[in-house]
Amino acid sequence: MFTNRTIAFIGPGVMAEAMIAGLIRREVAQASGLIAAGPRQERLDELSQKYAMRVSINNAEAARQADVVVLSVKPQRLERVLVGLKGAIRSDALVLSIVAGATIEKISRGLDHRMVVRSMPNTPAQIGEGITVWVAASEVSDVQKEMARQILSALGQEVFVEEENYLDMATALSGTGPAYVFLFMEAMVDAGVHLGFPRRIAEQLVAQTLRGSVNFYQRNEEHVHLARLRNQVTSPGGTSAEALYYLEKAGFRTAISRAIWAAYERSVELGQGGKTHPPEKSNG
Repeated sequence: MFTNRTIAFIGPGVMAEAMIAGLIRREVAQASGLIAAGPRQERLDELSQKYAMRVSINNAEAARQADVVVLSVKPQRLERVLVGLKGAIRSDALVLSIVAGATIEKISRGLDHRMVVRSMPNTPAQIGEGITVWVAASEVSDVQKEMARQILSALGQEVFVEEENYLDMATALSGTGPAYVFLFMEAMVDAGVHLGFPRRIAEQLVAQTLRGSVNFYQRNEEHVHLARLRNQVTSPGGTSAEALYYLEKAGFRTAISRAIWAAYERSVELGQGGKTHPPEKSNG
């Protein structure tokens, strides 16, 4: 698919490197067909030495050579980057964005280019275990969609959706999801330490419990509902029943639902150009 094709990464950050490493590791693309562009020469030198790929300090120069331009900059730098790239992208090139909150319309308008794919990866993509939800503008061809699919597969699993509003939902559920999981793990570890475990052992117990539970769910051939799996480990009057009673009493399920809804609303707000929230006023 990417033989004699060039992919340019505008913004050589952590997620861009995850994609670069995945593409090379899975032999989807060769290092010689990859370019990383950004303002910090030391970062570019690091990528060049590590992956034997091309680098450029000039975004527009890198984009002019590319069949696929991956926008992987921080959201607050996007507008300035779009101004610098306008007119530099080839008319037949695909633009693939992993910039949180940036709509297809915003990118298309900023670049004056209609062939745009918007995607939402998550943190585990850095080890090839992520999941990315993506959507394509109507002008994107089937061949270009397949190119996008292969690039995003370097980060783990990918899910194509027809409507862009699913991206805000994905931001709240899977994009922000690792933060919920890490907080839950942190709380469990702290509770284990409070019980008397050394932190090292508590961390091992919690990590393997989550890993094993997820694998058990995914390998369940009967596709049993999560509630049934939970019931299987909840004996009447037992320890699990006691613990779940207190979680429900504390509003655990409601708190998770409200948190995800709040993240969704914030994603929509950012996509509409919303700024960061002002600090709350003190009553003092």
